[in-house]
Amino acid sequence: MKPIMYLLINSLAVYISAYLLKGVHVKDFWVAVIVSIILGLFNMILKPILLFFTLPLNILTLGLFTLFINGLLVLLASVFVPGFSVDSLVWGIIFSIVMSFISSFFNWISK
Repeated sequence: MKPIMYLLINSLAVYISAYLLKGVHVKDFWVAVIVSIILGLFNMILKPILLFFTLPLNILTLGLFTLFINGLLVLLASVFVPGFSVDSLVWGIIFSIVMSFISSFFNWISK
């Protein structure tokens, strides 16, 4: 039951973040569910690989390069999911920040 709740919370965070940001567009809630699944897969598979290969740059920027990687993963998700679009890398970075805050808030509320 917990993974379904986590998926719904992340999907709601995607949907609300897209509503708040004018540079991110989500067609409907079901697209937000798919985006949540795709971003979860990307964060599980691609993100550790990207972080490993960019470790020196990440250390040099004191971890701020991770925001760039998150934005790239959001842009990559927009390529794979029809009905989800991000206007630029900057909107992808802002989307990842806003989504993480909203998701953290809802996870905190649900406990």
